[in-house]
Amino acid sequence: MEKRDYYEVLGVSKNATQAEIKSAFRKLAKKYHPDVSKEENAAEKFKEAQEAYAVLSDEAKRKQYDQFGHSAFSGAGAGGAGGFDFSGFDFSDIFGDLFGSGFGFGGSSRQTNRASRGRDTVMEVHLTFDEAVFGTKKEIKVDTMDECSECHGKGGLGEKTCSRCHGSGYVTEEQRTMFGNFMSRTTCPTCRGKGVSYDKECRHCHGTGRVRKNKKLEVKIPAGVDTGNQLRIAGKGEAGHNGGPNGDLYLEFVVADHPLYTRHENDIYLRVPITITEAVLGCKKEIPTIHGNVTLTIPAGSNPNDKHRLKGKGIKDVNGHGTGDMYVVLNVVVPKKISKEQKKLFEKLDETKLNDSSEFKEFKKYL
Repeated sequence: MEKRDYYEVLGVSKNATQAEIKSAFRKLAKKYHPDVSKEENAAEKFKEAQEAYAVLSDEAKRKQYDQFGHSAFSGAGAGGAGGFDFSGFDFSDIFGDLFGSGFGFGGSSRQTNRASRGRDTVMEVHLTFDEAVFGTKKEIKVDTMDECSECHGKGGLGEKTCSRCHGSGYVTEEQRTMFGNFMSRTTCPTCRGKGVSYDKECRHCHGTGRVRKNKKLEVKIPAGVDTGNQLRIAGKGEAGHNGGPNGDLYLEFVVADHPLYTRHENDIYLRVPITITEAVLGCKKEIPTIHGNVTLTIPAGSNPNDKHRLKGKGIKDVNGHGTGDMYVVLNVVVPKKISKEQKKLFEKLDETKLNDSSEFKEFKKYL
């Protein structure tokens, strides 16, 4: 069967640029690759496109082809139809982009010699109420995977380029099928995808390039953090692979409750106990705030759960957006035990008909 013109196979002109040739092959590979295509005769069309791209993407081979046509490669080998051998051609940039880092014929592989960033680490840090409100410095212990100091993260000593894959991290193999010959890429079994080999494996990390370490870090925690807030510490997560950067460490805070104060975002609530007489007659109360004591005037006739705002006496916003307020909530405490003298006074007070107010009269309408 007469072979088609390579330019015709890819659907490009003879003046096509390398970018146009590559783009054309990408489209055909995506359409006809046997691992993904359901097109009729996909395997044969893919093989045809693969051969055309191997020639036209190489400037020297393209010049030979433009001058002599298919006869330029007759007798070159048995790898392709008509004798063209593309077994040594690297299709990784095309297939890696199309199908991810692994591809093949009925199988997959993974290139592992690329530098990759280490994983981020999340660590829970417990704070007291005051530490969260005012900020603090804490020494924390981080248990994480760190770069091996013996081999500097390489996993071995006496580094040299892998003789089998020549540093690429993978090997290209030809597979013969009933549809023809196809190229597949697999991780190099000699260097396990690293592209390099070593005279000896690092004993300290057992060839992984990383070891588990318990490190101490002094961290400045800003004022105003709350439970669930996270603080990012760049580069203090797990070590990267093959020289990649470290991940980040995220400190997630858990803030303890305060015996008096209740926090809602940047505001503080405080329930202040007052007596019945203080509620009726009014008084001045010394109020403890996180910024020091202040005197609050409680008006006569106050009711339980009346709320008084102390502006700016709350918590500083962790992002610098001002300061919250403090809310004093009145808790009128009714005594459970009273003396005889107190009882007589209450009985005498009751004779003054304290229940003659409008609220009581409205209630009595429905009795």
